[in-house]
Amino acid sequence: MHTRALGTSGLRVSAIGLGCMGLSANYGEPVGESAGIALIRAATDLGVTFFDTAEAYGPFTNEELVGKALAPVRDPVVIATRFAFDYDEVGNRIGPNSSPAYIRQAVEGSLRRLQTERIDLLYQHRTDANVPIEDTPDPVDAANTAHRCGDKHQNRPRQMYYGLTLFRWLVPGSSERQPAAQRQQH
Repeated sequence: MHTRALGTSGLRVSAIGLGCMGLSANYGEPVGESAGIALIRAATDLGVTFFDTAEAYGPFTNEELVGKALAPVRDPVVIATRFAFDYDEVGNRIGPNSSPAYIRQAVEGSLRRLQTERIDLLYQHRTDANVPIEDTPDPVDAANTAHRCGDKHQNRPRQMYYGLTLFRWLVPGSSERQPAAQRQQH
């Protein structure tokens, strides 16, 4: 399988990745756990090393599925996941949250569900209207300070790279937020 660099970071992934959202959410009924694990493992057997998930998918169930499937082959693969939303105690989405405390909480939850010591690529899924993007805390720092007491890998980064997805940008001279593709027209 050919590989590609993501940006200029040095992170390399297979030219074909597997977006796992549809296994647990948004496209009909979720697949059964064994079928989902089999599909993800078949992808690794074919050389796929890039797997994409998010806490919002399910919510939470997609990260659990991806974690179970990739646990036996964790080191050679790249796992990308996203944070952005607060949830109540039963998993209902409350709204966006980009506070440092929430980012640390989201990363801890993702690490637990993914059954891993690190998140290779962490995305901010949506903007938080209460936290201007330029004031959003550095998720790399927030995630990497979210160490569990007694963690044998306490000095190892918990999250390696950071990205942004599905952002709406404030268009200069307007109070309207537009997708980044439209912003480039201004």
